[in-house]
Amino acid sequence: MTSSAFNRVPQPRLTSIPSAIAAVADYVPYARERLDDNAWAYIASGAADEITFHANRAAFDALALNTRVLADVRGGNTALTLFGQRFAHPILLAPVAYQRLAHPDGELATVQAAAALETGMVVSTLASHTLEDIARHADAPLWFQLYVQPDRGFTRELVRRAEAAGYSALVVTVDAPIAGIRNREQRARFQLPEGIGAVNLRGMAAPAPVPGAASPVFDVLMAHAPAWKDIEDLRAFTRLPLIVKGLLHPEDASRAFAAGADGIVVSNHGGRTLDTLPASLAALPAIVAGVERMGMKGVILLDGGIYRGTDVIKALALGANAVLIGRAWIYGLAAAGALGVAHVLRLLRDELEIGMALTGAAHLSDLGKHLIHTRHNPET
Repeated sequence: MTSSAFNRVPQPRLTSIPSAIAAVADYVPYARERLDDNAWAYIASGAADEITFHANRAAFDALALNTRVLADVRGGNTALTLFGQRFAHPILLAPVAYQRLAHPDGELATVQAAAALETGMVVSTLASHTLEDIARHADAPLWFQLYVQPDRGFTRELVRRAEAAGYSALVVTVDAPIAGIRNREQRARFQLPEGIGAVNLRGMAAPAPVPGAASPVFDVLMAHAPAWKDIEDLRAFTRLPLIVKGLLHPEDASRAFAAGADGIVVSNHGGRTLDTLPASLAALPAIVAGVERMGMKGVILLDGGIYRGTDVIKALALGANAVLIGRAWIYGLAAAGALGVAHVLRLLRDELEIGMALTGAAHLSDLGKHLIHTRHNPET
């Protein structure tokens, strides 16, 4: 396809999956054909020069797996338990804002696919449907992703709404107190279309002006940014399992658990906040080692760059308990709605099971560092 083709009227969504889509990455051109330049700039871009955005994918490609033959994997499965909930597989849907940019049904299509594939879904504060409406359509575990708002009272109200609607965990994103510089969005002059917005933030008062502000970043945008005390306050406020998302440094991971978190997400926000951060996968081993060294226990999740079932194996082999996927299924949503999201999940789960069988792993607990090939010692 030529770049000029991308400026034409978006194509109708797929009603069946063509045979040409055999892997998650195959969805990308189909999604592009069905989105205008405005939506594509938001969904497919990273921060600044997009170095971190591309590093997330490259980190998985740089790792090789060891294979072990003649293993008896009969009776194997991919099931696991997180926070007392049983999941059929360790692939969860990451929080993605404004999903109606990708498809008119937005989060309602995504939650339908999550139920069909027994997949947990994390619903964004910036969802384009209310968290209650999404919950009414859910038949799979829902977690609520929270951006701490300048109005801490309104923030607590969001948590109470999530609890009342039946959400089973709270995921607090901490790595985006202000938006990153996304040049592709700027060049496309991105703006939310009429009728799409952060409906769950309706009624929240605007922050009061900061008198005498010298810097629009330090003294205005960051004036109400969350701090560690907010994590401690949320831990005291909610009965839900508390997960802190957006950590790349071992000391921050340890501090999150010390503040009462039940889990963390190793993440660089999909490369959308600060460019030149390390890939999430590259940061994972040091975080796992640091948490173990401090004698702390909790769930460790990872997101960023996952497009293959073998990527899931690599993340779990390096110490993650499960993974979150974002753009992978958003491309499926843009191309084919709920059907596309479900197909993406099916592809990844099939690849995960085949990859496990071919590395001699019958269960997720069999995935360990011995499966990561190194030049000096293929068994470590």
